[in-house]
Amino acid sequence: MTTLLSSTAPVPHTLAVPRARVALVALWITQVAVAGMFVFVGSLKLTGAPELVALFDAIGVGQWFRYVTGSIEVVSGLALLLPSLAPFGPLLLVPTMVGAIITHLFIVGGSAVPATVLLIGLLAIVWARRDQLVRAVSRLA
Repeated sequence: MTTLLSSTAPVPHTLAVPRARVALVALWITQVAVAGMFVFVGSLKLTGAPELVALFDAIGVGQWFRYVTGSIEVVSGLALLLPSLAPFGPLLLVPTMVGAIITHLFIVGGSAVPATVLLIGLLAIVWARRDQLVRAVSRLA
């Protein structure tokens, strides 16, 4: 008589990670990266890095504009790191980056690619946090 032995090997179960959680982690990674860039470059503007002083001289508006832009970048970059303020930082930075792209294309030359990449990241953050923005605006109304 033939006896067949069968054993069942345990099948490893993979943990299903909800899509919403993956999207939230990706959003925060984007926010931290974008915030880091803005806080870094904004700090360089505020501390008077020679390259940025020369850049703002070439723009021709005055060094006060470097301080304004640097302040917007640092404050908005830090806002990106706070959950309750995260959707509002990009609202100040989007027009700043549009201005940077226009400035690079028509005034000082150089590559507008870094500003464009940051603008795309900011628009993605605004889009991902649109519900939070709508709730905040409806509370004000």
